[in-house]
Amino acid sequence: MAAPLRPLILVRGFGGPDLSDVQGSPYQGFNDGSVYPNRRGENYIYEGFVLRALKSSTYPYRDATNVVGFYPEDVAPPAELRTLSEDDVRGTVVLDPETEERVLASGVGGTIWVYRYYDLQPRALERYGEGLQRLVELIERSARRHGEPFSGVDVVAHSMGGLVVREGLRSMQQEQDGSARRLVHRVVTLGTPHRGIAFQRAPAWLLRMLPLLEKAERELSAFDPSKTAFTEWARCFDVKRVLTVVGTNHRTYGAAAASFANRLSTLIDEGTLATNRSDGLVKQASAQLPGAPRTFVHKCHGGPDSLVTSREAYEIAMRFFHGSHKVSLWLDQAEVSRGADLFGRSEFYLGVSIKPRFVDFELLHQSAEAENCYGPFRRADLSDDLHDLETELGKPLAEFGDRTTGWAGTDRLVWEGWIDSGLAADPSTASTRAPAQGLVFRLDIYVGERDTYGIGFSDNVVFRKQYYAQVFPGAPWELYVHTGERYLGTDASAGHDSVSALAERSAGAEIQEAVAVPGRPEERTFRVGGTGFGATFRLRVEEA
Repeated sequence: MAAPLRPLILVRGFGGPDLSDVQGSPYQGFNDGSVYPNRRGENYIYEGFVLRALKSSTYPYRDATNVVGFYPEDVAPPAELRTLSEDDVRGTVVLDPETEERVLASGVGGTIWVYRYYDLQPRALERYGEGLQRLVELIERSARRHGEPFSGVDVVAHSMGGLVVREGLRSMQQEQDGSARRLVHRVVTLGTPHRGIAFQRAPAWLLRMLPLLEKAERELSAFDPSKTAFTEWARCFDVKRVLTVVGTNHRTYGAAAASFANRLSTLIDEGTLATNRSDGLVKQASAQLPGAPRTFVHKCHGGPDSLVTSREAYEIAMRFFHGSHKVSLWLDQAEVSRGADLFGRSEFYLGVSIKPRFVDFELLHQSAEAENCYGPFRRADLSDDLHDLETELGKPLAEFGDRTTGWAGTDRLVWEGWIDSGLAADPSTASTRAPAQGLVFRLDIYVGERDTYGIGFSDNVVFRKQYYAQVFPGAPWELYVHTGERYLGTDASAGHDSVSALAERSAGAEIQEAVAVPGRPEERTFRVGGTGFGATFRLRVEEA
């Protein structure tokens, strides 16, 4: 039997100067979703984080939002405590005895909680962090009362909510060494400005002149790009347990002024107005943490079909929290054989996008449009010494230059992500067809070129091709790379034996059998290539 889901806490972003609408919203925006008219079935409507979690047959949650109340001032305990202690019901973050007894009758496993920190006073990140600590401790107490094992909560935080989580972890750590690591299992941040907002340097005198903004002065100061408060994560928590989801589509963000300001900040950093490198509000370089895994999605910061209202955020978070396998992809060897005009000065960029089977969303998106490809490379084998990403992310965002387009990790790590073998079957046809064979995801590989002298073109496509990776878990596990979808379905031709019998070792084969790496039983290599480009990638699949 699968272990029960951990409690899940949702933390919203910045609410603006006037909090009346925020305080009147029951689920703090996590009930907003998106509609995709040109899609079908599971891909047609995304109902929002809360409703999708409540309806899920794979990761079913129960709504526990009303179990806890958040108040600006201490409240007196009710007359009847039931099974609770007086400390549980006294203060500004309190349990409701009757609701707790009813909603948590079967324990806290698989419950979902919305942290309404804007109901607290004063408006300060430190206060919000203390409230989050209190909420987690109350959840742990409820687990203990029901005799449940407690292995921490999972947290999803949008925008400034990630800074609230950071303060909560710091508050836990100050209370007791190691407490943050024990109370919190994993965290997903969606477009959080960990390193600040590039153009957020509003002087104090301006805030004093604007009464509405003055109300949020302490929150706005947390976006200062010259600060390094983001280093607190590593001091109190394992950053490998934090997945930073980085938005890249600044074009669909509603606040045009913010998007333009990010473009001006790129002029200062890179000497050009050609790129924006943001989700419309938060720079890609700011939404990451040094040492933490990351992934890119082509969504904007907020609003319709954004980081918080699109299906990508939900699916990526669920796989990070509950996935059965971790996948890592490296580039081992490459050679660009087209481009590099003699009269220009060429730079090359490499991008990879990854999409699971049956669903219309990406686990990773890199493209020229998203302005997040690896590079620039001057060497045809893409062996340039790019700036170390973790080192660059450890600097203040305000420091001159943006050198965060290097590899995701050492040895030219392209991506690390999480998949779930339990989702290998098509959810819309699972009752009428045999389960799909293996774990399958699509790799879209792109190599582009631009001429930095301005003589040639700035957007040449050197190579673009799709590959399908099919993983059969086991001991040893096996990897087959397809050039088409013919043998990826749910019938007998997609079975392990059929695919294995047809596979070849050659790079151009319709089904390529990946090669085991000597001394590394969890890794395989495979070749990609065509006109203009050839490369060897290395893939690791390990149990999460």
